[in-house]
Amino acid sequence: MKVLVVGANGQIGRHLVNLLHESNEHQVRAMVRKEAQKASFEEMGVETVLASLEGSVADIAGAATGCDAVVFSAGSGGHTGPDMTLLIDLDGAVKTIEAAENLGIKRFIMVSALQAHNRENWNNKIRPYYVAKHYADRILMQSDLTYTIVRPGGLLNETAKGKISVGESLDRTTITREDVARVIFESINEKNTFNTSFDVVNGDTPISDALKNL
Repeated sequence: MKVLVVGANGQIGRHLVNLLHESNEHQVRAMVRKEAQKASFEEMGVETVLASLEGSVADIAGAATGCDAVVFSAGSGGHTGPDMTLLIDLDGAVKTIEAAENLGIKRFIMVSALQAHNRENWNNKIRPYYVAKHYADRILMQSDLTYTIVRPGGLLNETAKGKISVGESLDRTTITREDVARVIFESINEKNTFNTSFDVVNGDTPISDALKNL
């Protein structure tokens, strides 16, 4: 399966691109927005395309043409204001969903945030981010795509643990970015994750087992 990673230059995105690139099962195309980012992936031998989430649906569709699945792991980042959160985390995600639908790409994996589906449990310090994630997730669920929505806890730049907990309502704990990438990778073909959303944090169950038991 050929997978477009949107937000490939992000920390989760880079881990995922590496997993896909080293896989015998999948091919990867990295979508980035800057020429310098494109060059760094191409040096690794990764197929790379330039496109902006602030561009048109047609621009994103051009980046996704020929792919079988899309992973949306992009984000405006904590240094930007609510305006960019709206443009990237909400509208950029929705345009990517529309692009996939227009191309007939059925498989779509969204990286969201812990408890984004539950307004009562949003982190008020980053409430606009949760609003964006909540509505992007809802639009994905209302689409005709075969979706998986991964809602990770607090993200850590630590060595992967390889074990997780998944569920509809988990405590606000943490998970390594590398483990989130592995969850996405394992979810691509794991049918138990199809048309499903879940919180995920580091826990005691091997990733593949946790996803099979959803």
